[in-house]
Amino acid sequence: MANQHFHLFETTIGPCAVVWEGERFIGAQLPERDEAHARKRLERRFPEADETEAEGFVAEAVAGIRALFDGEKRDLSHLPVALENVSDFNRKVYEVALAIPHGETLTYGEVAQRIGDPGAARAVGVALGQNPWPIIVPCHRILAAGGKTGGFSAEGGVEIKLRILTIEKARTSAEPSLFDDLPLAARPGRH
Repeated sequence: MANQHFHLFETTIGPCAVVWEGERFIGAQLPERDEAHARKRLERRFPEADETEAEGFVAEAVAGIRALFDGEKRDLSHLPVALENVSDFNRKVYEVALAIPHGETLTYGEVAQRIGDPGAARAVGVALGQNPWPIIVPCHRILAAGGKTGGFSAEGGVEIKLRILTIEKARTSAEPSLFDDLPLAARPGRH
């Protein structure tokens, strides 16, 4: 059996971590309030993992996560995650989440439809709460009906979910924004 490793790294929104075994990620950790809390959570989730420097696919993941939190448009869906470690239902949910483009969102109900189980919106929420790879599998891009945030199990809860969606400039509602009627060049942030 391969050894488990983790790499803790700083981002613009706090310390994050990735955990891997062999050539695949078995976990990721969204920002914690500080390094001590991040280490404590890692120890609880992955007590056998040892701290290792980021090289190869791990360094690529770290750079991608940092860039994403810096506001760059990044697609992390190509990173190797051990989907075989989760139930079939959760795998289907995570595969849909992996296909959601940067800056876009779906609802729990839309995910349930896409996996062929239209009555499973609540179960989709449960699966997302169990996501071992938050940010790599972008569960933050899945909302409750009507643009409501729904839950979020990371440190900071819904606040961190909204912060990441804001960084990605994601629309969280089908309702037009205040600036949708303005010509593109006249919208705030355009120079």
